[in-house]
Amino acid sequence: MVKKPLLCLLLLPFCVMAQSDSARSKHILVFPVVAKSIETGWSFGTAGAFSFRISKADTLSRTSNMQAIVLYSLKKQFIAALNGTHYFKKERFILNEQISYSSFPDKFWGLGNKTTEAMAENYSFNQYYIYLHLMRHLGNKLFIGTLFEFQNVMNVKYDAGGIFDQQNIAGRNGYKSSGLGLSFTYDNRNDAYAPNKGVFAQLYYEHFDNLFGSDFDYNNIVVDLRKYIRIYKQQVLALQAYSLSNTGQDVPIRSIAALGGANSMRGFYSGRYRDKQLLVVQSEYRVPLFRRVGVVGFASAGDVSKNLGDFSFDALKYSYGGGLRFALNKKEKLNLRLDYGFGSGNNKGLYFQLGEAF
Repeated sequence: MVKKPLLCLLLLPFCVMAQSDSARSKHILVFPVVAKSIETGWSFGTAGAFSFRISKADTLSRTSNMQAIVLYSLKKQFIAALNGTHYFKKERFILNEQISYSSFPDKFWGLGNKTTEAMAENYSFNQYYIYLHLMRHLGNKLFIGTLFEFQNVMNVKYDAGGIFDQQNIAGRNGYKSSGLGLSFTYDNRNDAYAPNKGVFAQLYYEHFDNLFGSDFDYNNIVVDLRKYIRIYKQQVLALQAYSLSNTGQDVPIRSIAALGGANSMRGFYSGRYRDKQLLVVQSEYRVPLFRRVGVVGFASAGDVSKNLGDFSFDALKYSYGGGLRFALNKKEKLNLRLDYGFGSGNNKGLYFQLGEAF
């Protein structure tokens, strides 16, 4: 599963409108965004966040949330995305969803972990994306879940005879992929937005098949391990190990494992390195300063490869950086984050997101 990151913030005219209904524990934030990213240049739009409790009598469940953003760039690029996590009564069920439409150019350096900057080629596409993940609580913070993922990639444009054709990249002429999966999760984090203690451990398997309407048959396996440790007062050390493994002869372009982005290996263009396998470890130290403001420092290391046995320390990539946090909703710990990351090989980038990286 490859999720396109939201755009990187350069300037945010902070004109926030907030509504609160304490009786129902609902909070709404809406604000305009002026943004700039490596991928899209200057963009303008609106972002919003909605936090709520499905049952106002349920004080055991974590707060549900939805985040939305609509952006349009001077390069006539467009993205609209809706993400959410819903905690039902007593967290018997948890639903995660991501729905998006995007239309903008991207870059491709070919497959492998030794591609050079000179290999970069431009391409563009339109994509509809749906991801749904419903989990059932088994007790003791253990969950079993089922997943559905759908991509419709259209109007793919690239230079004929270039890397896409030379490496015979699946999906370069457009495609649909549709898959079902099974997950196992342990989650005792104390917060949905910015946990300061607890463990999150998830394993899931997805199978894409023409029986489900997919143009390609392949599988992916994801392992996501996270640990949150309160070090001193409200200072938190966050740790993550993440792997994505694709199997199958033809894995389409938007499902190939991609290194970089706003949530992992910050400082690298999302997809700077691509291949069937991805391994990343990262850490972040979070320090509240005063009132709604905080700072973080982060570091990560990772790589891609064709096979799991091909990973090598010689080709390992690393990144590091820091950022600012501003609590849009202090009670619910919904942070606006502004990060700047530096990656090996002279990579760097500025990022803006709602919520923490992990």
